[in-house]
This record gives sequence, C-alpha cells and structure tokens, in this order.
Amino acid sequence: MKTTWITDFRENTIYRIDESTRMIEIAFSKVNEEHIWQRFNSNSNSLGNLILHLCGNMTQYVIASVGEVVDTRDRDTEFAARDGFKKAELIDKLKSTVERVKQTILNATENQLLKKRDVQGFNFSGMGCIIHAVEHYSYHTGQIAFRAKQLVDEQLGFYDGTDLNTLNNDN
Repeated sequence: MKTTWITDFRENTIYRIDESTRMIEIAFSKVNEEHIWQRFNSNSNSLGNLILHLCGNMTQYVIASVGEVVDTRDRDTEFAARDGFKKAELIDKLKSTVERVKQTILNATENQLLKKRDVQGFNFSGMGCIIHAVEHYSYHTGQIAFRAKQLVDEQLGFYDGTDLNTLNNDN
C-alpha cells in the first residue's frame, strides 16, 4: 500500500510525541515526590507546572483546534499551581492528554489538517498546530530532562542499548 503524505505526517508526529512521553516518564521515575513542585528560583517552573502546561498546550493546539472542540484552556493556572497533583497523577494526566492528542491526529481529515485557524493569536493550519504542539512538547521535554538531571545527578539513559553513532547509509 502506498503511503500518503497524511499517513506519513501522522506516523512521524505520533512517533515524536511518543518519544517525548517516554523520556518524561523516565525523568519522572528518577525524581522524588518532593521534587515535583520545587522551583529552581522564583522565575522558573516546577516539573509539575511543566506537565500541566504541556497538557494545556496540547489540548488547545490539537484537541480543541484541530479536533474542532471548544477551547477552555486557562494558561495562567498551569503556571500558578504550587501543588495539587502527585507525581503519578501528573504522568496519568499527561498520558491521558497524549492519547487524546494522538486520536485527534489519527482522525483528522485532510480538510482539518489544511484549514487555517487562530490559536493564541497565531494563524496556523491544522498541520501547523500539530507541528507547534510536537515542537513545544519536545522543548519542554528537554527542560524536564535537564531539571531531573540537576536533581538526581545521574544520566537518564534515554538511549541505553542504542548505538547513536550509527551512520546513515542512504545516499
């Protein structure tokens, strides 16, 4: 069966989302419960804030926008939170949001992927919204990994068992 651009787009965006989720789960497995709501300083966010923020962003950009449902995001509360969720609850919330995002991507029609819409004051196609969400998720995954390494002073082992020195042989 011939792969269409829509199929390839879906497969690649979902792969990136799954990779970020996997890395966040590893990072969270290394930190203690008391680390979740700690802030490095008054201008930084806790790991808990970052998870709430990721859930809000992905919901707004993909589930609400591409999925064409009402946008009810309250972005400020994502950063104002100082507690309210345990480590496992945050991971469950993230994984639940990610599953809804992936289903929205898989079910999006060509029209939904190409249709322009306004999100957070920006005008993006559905593909643009999904690309934004994937890029944003990856960006904050890096922050979460960095903070976890600061807290536990050890490698996270994201690619243990994988030879990352393998060269591309497709000329």
